[in-house]
Amino acid sequence: MPKKIGETKYYETSFGIIPRSKLIPLEIEGIKKAWDYLLKERKSGIIKLEAGFVKKLHKIGYGWIFPEHGGKFRKEDVKVSDHNPPKGYLIPQLMENLMKDIQERIKHLPDLNDNIFLDRLIELLAYSHHKFLWIHPFFDYNGRIGRLLINMILLNLDLPPVDLKIESELNRKKYIKALQFADNGNYEKIEKLIKKSFLEAIN
Repeated sequence: MPKKIGETKYYETSFGIIPRSKLIPLEIEGIKKAWDYLLKERKSGIIKLEAGFVKKLHKIGYGWIFPEHGGKFRKEDVKVSDHNPPKGYLIPQLMENLMKDIQERIKHLPDLNDNIFLDRLIELLAYSHHKFLWIHPFFDYNGRIGRLLINMILLNLDLPPVDLKIESELNRKKYIKALQFADNGNYEKIEKLIKKSFLEAIN
C-alpha cells in the first residue's frame, strides 16, 4: 500500500489494514449510523440510559469497522494522556453505577420553567460526559460515544441536541483542557463549553 506524505499510522480493520486517511470517512459514517439509531430509538420511546444500550450504540457505530472491540467494554488497562482510567475488570460495574446515577440525577432536575433549571442541566451534562470519559469504558471512540451520551439525556428531556464542535485544533485543545480541569474536580470549563453549545442549539 503506497504511503501518503505525512501518513504515519495504520489500522487493522474489517476492511484490511488501512491508513488514517481512509479510516476517517469510515468513522464519519460510523457516527452517523450511531446517531440515526439514537434518533430511531427516541422516536419509539424514551432512550434507555443503561450500560447495555451504550454498548449497543458503540457496536452500531464502530463494530463494523473494528469487530474485535465494537460494542465491548475494554478489558485492557490503558493510559490516556496523564490519566490512568480504572482497571478493565472494574468497567462493567462502574458503567452500571454511572448510568443509574445519571437516571437518578435526571429525576431531581428542577422544573423546566425554574430559574435554576439551565444551571442544573448543564451541571448534569458536564458531570455525565466527564465521568464517562474518566471511566474510558471502550478501547476507542469514547469521546464520540460520550458526546452522544449528552444528547441521549437531552433528547429524553425533549431538548435540542448539541454539537460541541471540537473538530478544529484550537477547539479540541480547549475541550481537552476542560476535561483535565474536571479530572481535578473543577467542572467550570467543561460546563462553559457545554452551555455555549446548548444555547447555540436552542437559538
